[in-house]
Amino acid sequence: MKLQVGQTLHSSVDDTTVIVIRAPEGDVVVTCGGEPMTEAKPGALSESHPDAQEGALLGKRYVEDAIGLEVLCTKAGEGTLAVDGTALPIKDAKPLPSSD
Repeated sequence: MKLQVGQTLHSSVDDTTVIVIRAPEGDVVVTCGGEPMTEAKPGALSESHPDAQEGALLGKRYVEDAIGLEVLCTKAGEGTLAVDGTALPIKDAKPLPSSD
């Protein structure tokens, strides 16, 4: 799927919702709980994969710097966020400059 900045993606296995902050150039598959995320809200939830249930945290940014993807979790859920089969790590906070 070709992602665009500002696009909202919904999980088909739980309540997880993310907004695309930075989009990669090419097509990628963003998954939650092992199932692809979609633009449309799912009518019925499907089963997530047992090994993909680490959870997505509300308000956290998830990044994959190698391809230039960043998403913001706007609704938490139980599924693991991943792109092309690789789990997305939470973005580290920038260190503040010291003020001596």
